[in-house]
This record gives sequence, C-alpha cells and structure tokens, in this order.
Amino acid sequence: MNHSLLPQSQLPLHNKRVLITAPRNYAFRLAKEVLNYGGLPIIMPTIETCLLKSFDQLDKCLSNINQFNWIAFTSRNGIDAFFLRLKQLNLPISTIELCKLCAIGKDTERLNELGLTVDLIPFEPSPQGIIKELAKYPDINQQTILVPIPEVIGIPEPDIIPDFIQGLQKLGIKVTPITVYKTQSLPKSLYQLELELIKTGKIDIIAFSSTGEIEAFLSMVHTPKDYQKCLIACFGPYTAKNAQQLGLKVSIIAEDYSSFTGFIKAIIAYFS
Repeated sequence: MNHSLLPQSQLPLHNKRVLITAPRNYAFRLAKEVLNYGGLPIIMPTIETCLLKSFDQLDKCLSNINQFNWIAFTSRNGIDAFFLRLKQLNLPISTIELCKLCAIGKDTERLNELGLTVDLIPFEPSPQGIIKELAKYPDINQQTILVPIPEVIGIPEPDIIPDFIQGLQKLGIKVTPITVYKTQSLPKSLYQLELELIKTGKIDIIAFSSTGEIEAFLSMVHTPKDYQKCLIACFGPYTAKNAQQLGLKVSIIAEDYSSFTGFIKAIIAYFS
C-alpha cells in the first residue's frame, strides 16, 4: 500500500521517533521505511563501513579465483567492496563465472543488478541459514568457499562471522575468509544532541540492525538509565540474542529479517 497520500495522523507510526544506529548506506533504506509508515527517523550511525587501505589478500584470491567452488556473501557491504575491487583491477564480472554464489535476503538483488545469478538463497536470511542449506549438498565436504568479511575496529568483534566460519568448517568445507572492508565505531562526540534526546525520553524506539551497532552504542552511554525510557527493537533473533547478552531489554524482534520492511512491520505490530 502506498502511504504517501494518507494524512500523517492516520499512519501507524505517527509521531514515533525512531533512532537508527545503522551505517549510512543501511540507515538511508531503514529511514525510508520509517517515513513511509509515518515515523520520524533520527539518524545516528554508531559504526561506519569503509574500504581497506590494502587489498593484497583479496587480490591474491582474485588471481586464483578458480580454486573456489563458492563465494558466500554475508552483507551488501561485502558485495560492494568485492566488486569495486574487481572494477579497480579492470577485471570483468565473468572472472568469477565458475564460482557459485550465496547471498542473504535483499542482498541478492544487488548481485542480480550486477547481472549475476545467485545459486543459494537461504530460507532463513542469515549466515546460519547458508550453513543449513549447504549442509544439504552431498559432496559439500569436498568444496572450497571464499567468504568476504569485515575487519572490525574499535569494538569487540560480534560472533556472527566467527560462528559462520566455524559452522562451514564443521561441514568439512575448506574455508578462506578474506577481509574486504572495515567496520569501525564512531566517536560519541558526534552525537551529543542525539544522546541527550535518548536520555530525556524524547526517542520512542532505538532500532538496532546489527550487534556491532549495539556494541558501539553502549560505549557512548554511561549507564542503562541513559536509555531506559526507549524501546529496544532488533532486526532479527541473532541481533536480539546478542543485545540481551549485552544487558539490553529487547521489546521488539523482527521475525521477517530478510528486509527492513519486515523490521518496520514488527515495530508497527508492537504498537497495534
């Protein structure tokens, strides 16, 4: 349904201020969903993703790309960094034509835009979902897989990617994780205004889409009292589980975490 022609007061998130902690490229998409349902997005990226200074390891893998049966992408950032490097090296997309591709949820659309076919899209839109699907292949223990991952700076590394690599190894797959971009925390000095809004209860919902965002956010506050007046929403069960382990009381968990639309609908369902 197109909500753009409805009065603001009739939209389900009318007058709800939603703080978005996702990196800029994701924050834009999530903010659009918030606006579509009448909410008021407040952008406060607690982490940022950016390119590495050196791609020596990736370049080495690209020069021997046919040694890999699979490439498993766990994020759109990984896709964008990987194919940007191909472009910088003047290598055609067909360089990886012998590799089968895995991607999650909406990330598959980015690969389709590049003219690529995604061979494995897990029913459960998560790295663990990829493991469950790969486990169905009878010869999977004879396969090799390249996994583009981030270098995490300034915050503890979330367990999502290490658990993914370990899960692949348990299947007997030869796994090559390769850093293609970096994720780093941003300083709290950027957000004195936003942190004051949180502390004074002016924010209705804090929407976390990854564990890294939560880790960085917690480094910006003094005590749980600083955000106790806000509802905590998490984009899927894995982020919610980690949030709870970090001491947050999670009120909203998206069951459909294949897209931000599912996240917003979970928030709407909470209020309705």
